[in-house]
Amino acid sequence: MSIQLKTAQDIEKMRIAGRLASEVLDYITPFIKPGVTTEAIDKLCHDYIVNVQGAIPAPLNYAPDGHNPYPKSVCTSVNHVICHGIPNDKPLKSGDIMNLDVTVIKDGYHGDTSRMYHVGNVSEHARRLSRVTYECMWRGIDKVKPGATLGDIGYAIQQHAENSGYSVVQEFCGHGIGTKFHEEPQVLHYGRPGTGLELQAGMIFTIEPMINQGKRHLRMLGDGWTVVTKDRSLSAQWEHTVLVTDSGYEILTQSAGTPPKPGK
Repeated sequence: MSIQLKTAQDIEKMRIAGRLASEVLDYITPFIKPGVTTEAIDKLCHDYIVNVQGAIPAPLNYAPDGHNPYPKSVCTSVNHVICHGIPNDKPLKSGDIMNLDVTVIKDGYHGDTSRMYHVGNVSEHARRLSRVTYECMWRGIDKVKPGATLGDIGYAIQQHAENSGYSVVQEFCGHGIGTKFHEEPQVLHYGRPGTGLELQAGMIFTIEPMINQGKRHLRMLGDGWTVVTKDRSLSAQWEHTVLVTDSGYEILTQSAGTPPKPGK
């Protein structure tokens, strides 16, 4: 496993890319309401990234081995969609929950983040899933420091999710990021304390737990991208890009509208 430790110059570029990704989510927030289509959300995000930020939407035409090129600029995962939902012309309705995943490329560096959005009047059980998933992400982030392990992160996430009555998707994970969209290491959202790669200052990776209301099992739709819960239960996800510092961590995907860290 080849882990690239980032230089001071790399880190500064990653701060910029991460902030820009987060600012896309700030920008789009007022538009997410009943009646809007995910297609319209995608176009607004695309135009903002390209025309306002002078950046590149990383998902557009992204084609890892064995995949068709991804056809849109952001991922919109609604209700039982776990991840990689492709924007379409179906209007959002009151009660929907949606994850919006944004990755921008600025000066060759990637910033990757996602948030959950509640459309109109959302049920308490859906709100709880979103809230617990946010807490799961932060439980993982709080384990990040030199000398800790990836297993420490995964264990903290898994414990909080399962203790809350939910399940953790195991087939998709966080990842290293920098001049490439996906780098080593893979950051699993489950695991055992003290196992896996030991963290070092200069590592940058995403923590992005996908938590299901029902069972963890999934299926892939025919488009080759959209992943849904097998039992059609709701799924939620939050994501930050995180730098391992000399004493702990720094969140690189923050902006004026970033939700605050949950209270203990």
